[in-house]
Amino acid sequence: MRMPAAIRATHRTPLLQVTKSAVAAVLAWLVAGWLIEGPPPVFAAIAALLVVQPSLNQSLSKAVERSIGVITGVVVASLLGLLLGPATWVVLLAIVAALIVAWALRMTSATTNQVAISAMLVLALGAATPNYAVDRILETIIGAIIGIVVNLALVPPVAIKPARDAVDGLGEELAVSLERLAAALERPQTSGELEGLLLEARLMRPMRDAADAAIVAGADSLRLNPRGRKYRDEYAELAQRLDRFGPIVTQVIGMTRAVRDRYDPTLVSEPAVRAIAEQLRRAAHDTRLWIAQTEGAASALPEVPALTAPLTIATPSRDHWILIGSLLEDLRRIHEALGDDA
Repeated sequence: MRMPAAIRATHRTPLLQVTKSAVAAVLAWLVAGWLIEGPPPVFAAIAALLVVQPSLNQSLSKAVERSIGVITGVVVASLLGLLLGPATWVVLLAIVAALIVAWALRMTSATTNQVAISAMLVLALGAATPNYAVDRILETIIGAIIGIVVNLALVPPVAIKPARDAVDGLGEELAVSLERLAAALERPQTSGELEGLLLEARLMRPMRDAADAAIVAGADSLRLNPRGRKYRDEYAELAQRLDRFGPIVTQVIGMTRAVRDRYDPTLVSEPAVRAIAEQLRRAAHDTRLWIAQTEGAASALPEVPALTAPLTIATPSRDHWILIGSLLEDLRRIHEALGDDA
């Protein structure tokens, strides 16, 4: 892996997120320094930075995680410092002991690291006294609270647009894949064209995974968010749309693979295959009809779903009946997925 790829993200962090982190860290430093006398309030600033997350729900989780980790680490370090003194080797012992305690309590990896870091900082700063330990815990709580307040006050983020873009992008690619498969059934295909058709269909899987992740992030951004109420209906609609598109992706990939595996140039002469191709185009139309239901979306598509009439199939030849039967069964499932309330 090249170094730039290892340290650079694919997208910039939103400037608003960076601003909130900076504001939270500065406020935590100032408030904790004013309320608690002693060393610079490093714990407060670190807590504020960690707590400002893309969603309020994540901020609350980080606040709890950070507070528990710091409290555990401070307690471990304070006990070892009081019992064994401030020697350098005690710092190393505290790190090991903190990791063991976190493991025994089955803490997450992030919390485990926080326990060890807190223990190390407490002893390394050379102030392992009961008052010092209490002050550092209070510092952390102050920083976590300020991080949550800042994230709440400065435009709580709502991740609905990325979810909408991901779901609608998946739907459009699904419609295009249905049309590609329909075109492949209507004219002879080379082996290279069939391989390319299957490869393009399989590319929908990462798109579906990305849409799933975007829906999860969208739901997370609405939890505990005062702005979330007006977006809940739109989120529910997007989640429902993805529930429809997800299984169809599987069906289309399966149909494409079946065509690739059992293809015969004489397949295009089958009346049943031409009828299936027409139904695939109708399914593409209905997929786009679901996308067009996005609030404010303009569409030139007819509002009536295309998958409305029963499909009459002539008896296929014995050379193709297995493939045609497989395609018809997948087409039936696509029809069911798109048919309700379309």
